[in-house]
Amino acid sequence: MVFRHPAFFLLVLLLPPIFLWAVRREKLEFAFSSLALLKDRPTTLRMLLLRILPFLRAIMFLLVIAALARPSSISSDKEYQTNGVDIMIALDISGSMLAEDFQPENRVYVAKQEAIKFIKGRENDRVGLVVFAKKSFTQCPLTLDYRILIELLSEIRVGMIADGTAIGMGIATAVNRLRDSNAKSKVIILITDGENNSGNIDPITAAELAKSFGIKVYAIGVGKGGMVPFPVDDPLFGKRYVQANVEIDETTLKRIADITGGLFFRARDPVALSEIYERINKLEKSEVKVKEYRSYNELFPIFLIPALLLLLLDIFLRRTLLLKVP
Repeated sequence: MVFRHPAFFLLVLLLPPIFLWAVRREKLEFAFSSLALLKDRPTTLRMLLLRILPFLRAIMFLLVIAALARPSSISSDKEYQTNGVDIMIALDISGSMLAEDFQPENRVYVAKQEAIKFIKGRENDRVGLVVFAKKSFTQCPLTLDYRILIELLSEIRVGMIADGTAIGMGIATAVNRLRDSNAKSKVIILITDGENNSGNIDPITAAELAKSFGIKVYAIGVGKGGMVPFPVDDPLFGKRYVQANVEIDETTLKRIADITGGLFFRARDPVALSEIYERINKLEKSEVKVKEYRSYNELFPIFLIPALLLLLLDIFLRRTLLLKVP
């Protein structure tokens, strides 16, 4: 509830002098010339009503003031005009993403969790998902249904696609999903830990393709690089770890980012990856214009009706129990 004309509450300042005047007036109204006759007289209903009447009038006065202040309830309707961002996440799910240099988890697990946090931070942007290894495919097209997108992202696992690293194909597939977008900003977040060794489109050609459609690529190289612990399934001894050398082609990833007007980041641990997503989140914010329409529902009757009832009660008492005979 809001009061649309709160200035009327200044009338409350008149209440104390009026109340004092009414009390003094009631004390002066006696039917006898001397008070001695009433000294030991018990309190009657009429006397009690005479004492209460000023308080009832004060309450009536307050209720009238509240009604004059125009109490209202507000119902509002908002119209959103969004100039959003379209984002495709291109995630590498090649075998090297199982390296466990992001202890206690492997690279693909951490990459998925940070991507989920990033998706949950969006509000009015369409987000989609491309995965790639030896080939690439769209796991989820651009959508505002983040719940479905997160479910599909959670289901991704290494081995869904034949092993390899087709970075160029991953970018090209994402470009294909963004090329017809009318969003104010079109972005690919490329997450990989290796160098291109598969596919029939090389990364630089794919970057030029992205540039031609006004698409920026934020390239993230994940992993410490060099010798890293890598799990191996041994038929005799079960799961064991070997040290494997996984090199990240930083030169190519930087070139991809430069060509498209994006940025290159290196995530050597989970904290760094989280900070990178946060930085991208700040760089690519959608513009939202909100128009709010308000309607008011008048509530003055809930104050005015009790005030009128008190007025009628006052008149009734003055004409019956408190009737004065000249």
